[in-house]
Amino acid sequence: MNTVLGAGIAITALSLFGYALGIVAPYPGRELSLTGAMVGVTLLSISWITGADA
Repeated sequence: MNTVLGAGIAITALSLFGYALGIVAPYPGRELSLTGAMVGVTLLSISWITGADA
């Protein structure tokens, strides 16, 4: 698996979990889940644009 793709999937999944957890029970630093989601989606986009061999 492409490392950029794997990182993008992992960061996006963890960020979405953190965001959902922040909706249920607010915790300090929950705004970082939005930043993580943006980074994860960016990594997914980079992986998709460059192809699986990058």
